[in-house]
Amino acid sequence: MDGDMEKKLFLKPREFAAAISASPSKVYQGIADGSIPSVRIAGLLRIPATFADDLAKRALTPESEQGA
Repeated sequence: MDGDMEKKLFLKPREFAAAISASPSKVYQGIADGSIPSVRIAGLLRIPATFADDLAKRALTPESEQGA
């Protein structure tokens, strides 16, 4: 193995919280209010990994490019 972590399709809520430097309780709150998309897979709550990527891209894109 070359040390690179495989790209995950879904993140656990705690993994997502760590990725965005937020508390797990804030992530669960976002899931509950619909601001963080999630799916249940075999009863397990998961967040699409692409959502974290999209958040980062939006944060780094100037507002003028976002259509605001």
